[in-house]
Amino acid sequence: MGKRLLITALCALGLLSCTGQRSDGDFTFDELALLHTSDSIMRVLTIADSLDLQVLRSQSADLSEAALRSEDYARLARLMVATVTHPSQDGVGIAGPQVGLNRRVVAVQRFDKPGEPFEVYPNISIVWASDSLAYGPEGCLSVPDRRGEVLRSQEVVIEYASTDHENGLNMVKDTVKGFTAVIFQHEIDHLEGILYIDRL
Repeated sequence: MGKRLLITALCALGLLSCTGQRSDGDFTFDELALLHTSDSIMRVLTIADSLDLQVLRSQSADLSEAALRSEDYARLARLMVATVTHPSQDGVGIAGPQVGLNRRVVAVQRFDKPGEPFEVYPNISIVWASDSLAYGPEGCLSVPDRRGEVLRSQEVVIEYASTDHENGLNMVKDTVKGFTAVIFQHEIDHLEGILYIDRL
């Protein structure tokens, strides 16, 4: 009885991860443990596993400024890029839920930039999408061995958090077109618990 009361008190104080996400936007104990499981790549969750599917179907939450300025976030960003670019995956984008964290973070290959770099975007959302739509082939690291034609906007405006400024987070907007816009839409769907197969 006493142990149950202690756990309840810790939950109320926000000192224990009781819901999987902390309301203050910091990493939970479970998320930190997952981040420090590997130094190379992270396991990609798939729809074939029922527990994985629960994560993939859950909505993701923003991270706090403190979390985004932490070494843990830098580690997450590095591991996400390492995972999506690993020869075993060879993807063009990956989202937090796909590596087990329901956080609004995506890594996307910017085919629209010189050198086609991978970039990581925290607390991201789409604030505008064009009415100009087109079907295109899509696949997903979390839905292995399947592809399908998905209708997507050809241009979007994304908004994400930048920690480049010392005084608080700065929300940045970027207009993205073509295939890269499709990647952003696919990855941001993941943050809402949506898979591309839902759009077939």
